[in-house]
This record gives sequence, C-alpha cells and structure tokens, in this order.
Amino acid sequence: MLAYTYLEKGKFELMEKPKPILLHERDAIVKVTLASICSSDLHIKHGSVPRAVPGITVGHEMVGIVEEVGSKVTHVKPGDRVTVNVETFCGECFFCQNGYVNNCTDENGGWALGCRIDGGQAEYVRVPFADQGLNKIPDGVSDRQALFVGDVLATGYWATRISEIKEEDTVLIIGAGPTGICTLLCVMLQKPKRIIMCEKDESRLAFIHEHYPEVLTVSPEKCKDFVLENSDHGGADVVLEVAGVPSTFQLAWQCARANAIVTIVALYDAPQVLPLPDMYGKNLTYKTGGVDGCDCEKTLQLIAQGKINTEPLITHTYPLSRIAQGYELFENKRDGVIKVAIEC
Repeated sequence: MLAYTYLEKGKFELMEKPKPILLHERDAIVKVTLASICSSDLHIKHGSVPRAVPGITVGHEMVGIVEEVGSKVTHVKPGDRVTVNVETFCGECFFCQNGYVNNCTDENGGWALGCRIDGGQAEYVRVPFADQGLNKIPDGVSDRQALFVGDVLATGYWATRISEIKEEDTVLIIGAGPTGICTLLCVMLQKPKRIIMCEKDESRLAFIHEHYPEVLTVSPEKCKDFVLENSDHGGADVVLEVAGVPSTFQLAWQCARANAIVTIVALYDAPQVLPLPDMYGKNLTYKTGGVDGCDCEKTLQLIAQGKINTEPLITHTYPLSRIAQGYELFENKRDGVIKVAIEC
C-alpha cells in the first residue's frame, strides 16, 4: 500500500509499505477513505516532536471503513464507517477512567498514531484499542463532515470544556487556523456574551467574516487595546491560545482580566516563559496540555444534529498520490488554505 512516511528531520516520502495486520485482539484494521494534514505533522517534519519515530507512516486525522477486527473488539464491526481518534487509550487505567485519555499509561497510550506507530496518511491503518479509538459515523453524516472529529474538533471541544465558559463572558481566541476555528465552533455552543478572534492572516480573517459574521476580529498588534475596549472587566474572561508562537503566548496573559482562565491549546516548537513578576496580582488560572479526545461520540451527534459544521474548513482536496503538494500548500499557507483533505 502507499503510505506517507517520516524518514528524517525535514523529509517525508510517499512509499510502498506492507498492508498492516492485526497485532492484538483489541486491534482493528481500517481502510482509510479520507485523511487530513495537521500542523502536528509539520511539527514532526521540523523535528520538534522528539518521540516521533523515523520510518513511521504519518497522519492522525482520518475516517474510513472497518475491514477487520480482533477477537476482543465489540464496539465496531467490518463494514462500519468510522472516525479515528487521535489518541490511543486503553479505557481501563486510572487516567482513562477519569477522562484523561491523553495520559493513558499503556505503552501506546496518548498520541501514538502517526507519531510512535504507523498512522493514517495511507491506504490502511491499524488502530489499537479499537473500541475506544473508533466511533461509528451516523447515517447521513459524510466523510468530509466527520473528518475532523478525531483531532482538531476533539481539541476544540476539549479546550472549550475545560475553559468553563459562561454566558456573560468575553472569550478571546488567539489564532484562526483550523484548530482555532474548531475551537470557535465549540465556544459558540456555549453562547458567551461576545467572542473575539485574533489573527494576522487576512485570508483567515476573511473566512471568519464570511462564515461567522457575529464574531469580532482583530489583528495581533491591536488585540490588547481592542479587548480592553470590548470587555467588561479589564480584559477577556477566558483566553484560548491556539496560535503557538512566543508572541501569542505572551499576548494571552496580557489580554486576560484578573482571575481569568487562560487555556493553552497550541503546541510550541520551543519552551515558553511566563514573566511572573509582570503577571503578579493577575491571579490567572492556566490550563494546558494535550487534547483528551474522549467526546467524539458527542461531537458526531452534534454534527448529525446540524449544530456543528466543519466541512467549510476543507478548502483543498488532493489524492494520496499528490499528498506532497498538499503539504507544500498547507505549510506555506498558500491560496487561502484552511485544511487539506487527502483521498486515500
């Protein structure tokens, strides 16, 4: 089968690999129908994910059809259309039992697919702990509608849930990339008083204006003053940092009111520093870490009910044979790209 493979820092290549087989009674083999490119894949390419294993097939955002299941798999069966969770989790350890599935203590727990074991930018993928990692796609929901359930939409839903948003809040989202927009869709479900999105890319701002005209937008250099002018208590009640660069890491606490919640959604290429003397007295609550992707069933139902629609985020589609072109477009943010779908 064809599989897009991480060879070494800075180098991915489309190559032939053997079709995966069941290795454990809780595994499933999924025929990938549609995959996507994520910024986390770029982090692997740039060498900023030390746990990524050279030689693995990349990709952790996909949907497909179950082809084969192990003897202990009961939740899905061959022929089922499914989303694939970004995380591998056993469902039995302390962390899984408490909803912290990103911290699953199994050797393949957490982000494994496309990082430590072969992922889904390929024709087939083996999914460990299939009963936890696969969710059946409801009738009437297309592959394109369901594509982001297992990763960026899971991230947006998780980030919104832990941010404790209330209806009287002003919420600032920094970054209008794919994860930022998925976060926006989930924040909108909470119906806060106002939502502000901070973004420097004009095409992304245009996308927000077109699809979500009720959302206020601002550029990073004007963000702090704009938030002060459009909030009730000297800053945003909740800040979600989704951009992942040093300047936005600092902007997040600067735009937060005293005693606000700052949720760090982004993955950074380098350590970030909190200037604690400058922040003294703001009494901020920081919430950080990787997504706990345990609400996929819920988000699939929200899609089926028409309450979440992520399909407009797919701005470009390529066959697997041209995935390198999709990467080049996505990495260089050309042609108004938001998300790239890969037909496998």
